[in-house]
Amino acid sequence: MRVALLEDGRIDAEVLMNCLTHAGHTVHLFTNGTDLTTELRHESFDILILDLNTPGMNGLQVLQWVKGQSNLQALPILFVTAEERESNVVEALTHGADDYLVKPIRCAEFLARIQVAVRRTSSCANPTRNALHVEGWDFDPHSKRAHFQNSEILLSSKEFDLAYFLFSNLGRLLSRGHLLECVWGMSVSVPTRTVDTHISKVRTQCHLFPENGVRLVSIYGYGYRLELTQHKEAN
Repeated sequence: MRVALLEDGRIDAEVLMNCLTHAGHTVHLFTNGTDLTTELRHESFDILILDLNTPGMNGLQVLQWVKGQSNLQALPILFVTAEERESNVVEALTHGADDYLVKPIRCAEFLARIQVAVRRTSSCANPTRNALHVEGWDFDPHSKRAHFQNSEILLSSKEFDLAYFLFSNLGRLLSRGHLLECVWGMSVSVPTRTVDTHISKVRTQCHLFPENGVRLVSIYGYGYRLELTQHKEAN
């Protein structure tokens, strides 16, 4: 998974990052809440892990900001903090946090709580990818073969991975950096032209057009969202 971690304590950050990276997740560390919300304007993540007391915007302010953004409202948010007062727990959960853990964490429990929080969404780390069937599209991740209305789609290995990831995250707004990390395994510093080129090919090869019941939307300066249209448009 692609994780955004807000933690300004060096030792706590190392503990959390070690736990997450050893489990195969990619972690982006932020020590200031304002920096995190700035990044969220043009990058997407699978989950946010927030400390409560941080410079700039604190964890609760970040939570409230996220819940006020229409494209981020479904983003899972887990608090990991030293604040154990019941009032803090209640306030975080009331404002939309998915879970609340008190430091020091137990790594196995921490990872399990994350899995529960993101169960409704797809992620980068998905070693047991299953066959995917959406409307007229079928994807077999083991053979990397795709079909549209029972006709095989000719895709390169990377084009298949991109199409599979888009359909696995149907309706989610995904940044170019997110796509690079999860499909190519690259950092966000890599030029994003590769994503745009492959998106263009996948749109054409997979027939991702409104008349077929889907729309691949480009969000300027951010990324892409594959979404179902309510009705197939008449020819």
